[in-house]
Amino acid sequence: MKFAIIAAGEGSRLSQEGVTLPKPLVRIGGEAMIDRLLRIFAANDADEIVVIVNRLHPETEHHLRLLQAGSWRGRLRIVVKTTPSSMHSFFEISPFLSDAPFCLTTVDTIFREEEFADYIEQFRRSTADGLMAVTDFIDDEKPLYVGTDNDLNITGFFDENKDCQYISGGIYCLQPQAIETLRRCVASGQSRMRNFQRQLVKDGLALRAHVFSKILDVDHATDIRKAESFLSHAG
Repeated sequence: MKFAIIAAGEGSRLSQEGVTLPKPLVRIGGEAMIDRLLRIFAANDADEIVVIVNRLHPETEHHLRLLQAGSWRGRLRIVVKTTPSSMHSFFEISPFLSDAPFCLTTVDTIFREEEFADYIEQFRRSTADGLMAVTDFIDDEKPLYVGTDNDLNITGFFDENKDCQYISGGIYCLQPQAIETLRRCVASGQSRMRNFQRQLVKDGLALRAHVFSKILDVDHATDIRKAESFLSHAG
């Protein structure tokens, strides 16, 4: 199984609020967010980890190149490209994800490690085309609501709450056939990950939800403290 990290965003909100490091190198509890994900993915038996970074912050690429030349030799693939959206970043790394099941997330996603391990194990056992992380904790400026039935089969993704219990956590475990949906989305001019998720449902892929107690995104300086508090009480 492969893992992938989208770390190509500009992190403009953090920089405007006085955070000088590129977002992937921002430390949560003393550990850079990109390093935290790499460590967790390795602990969950990643065959390969694919990371996309932009050209605007060469410090991030340099950091990863050092890891790639050292303890991560042979397991870390780095793509360097500035893209207009997360979905375009996903598209750029998709050729490396089309031959195996994979887990994809953005670099600023914060979750409990034990819950993530259970999530990956459930995906490995599942016959579904995708297992999407969801949570009932809402701390997002524009949450994506997830419709589910009683068995946690996903019925839709919505910008407004349509009696939905959960929102998307921004972590996606998918089978390789999802890449074809992604290619069509990009070809038709789509640019948002939520539209890709909607298209997965329209294409008839069997998606299930996996519930996390809480998932946070680090978009603002105040989110760093929230994430540290959350993880300090984890477990």
